[in-house]
Amino acid sequence: KQPAAAPPSSPEPRKPDYQENLIEVKSPIVGTFYSSPSPQAEPFVKEGQAVSKGDTLCIVEAMKLMNKITAELDGVIDKIMIENEQPVEFGQIIMLIKKEI
Repeated sequence: KQPAAAPPSSPEPRKPDYQENLIEVKSPIVGTFYSSPSPQAEPFVKEGQAVSKGDTLCIVEAMKLMNKITAELDGVIDKIMIENEQPVEFGQIIMLIKKEI
């Protein structure tokens, strides 16, 4: 008979693999996501694009107020999680930024 394996001491919470070096950009408010300043304009950012801290990533419009969402760090846009002009909830992940290491 084999001895029972000792339970691990305080296991670390397991994060999804995608979070290894990715930062989640979350909506600070409920509103509508806009990827560009106007319908005819190019998007603020595209997947694979490098961004610097302070760069505008998108706009979330709430009650006719346009709220710029900016990058909190230097990195590369890994994935945009929502389509243009879609509603977003408070705390919803808008995009993932890969940290520069």
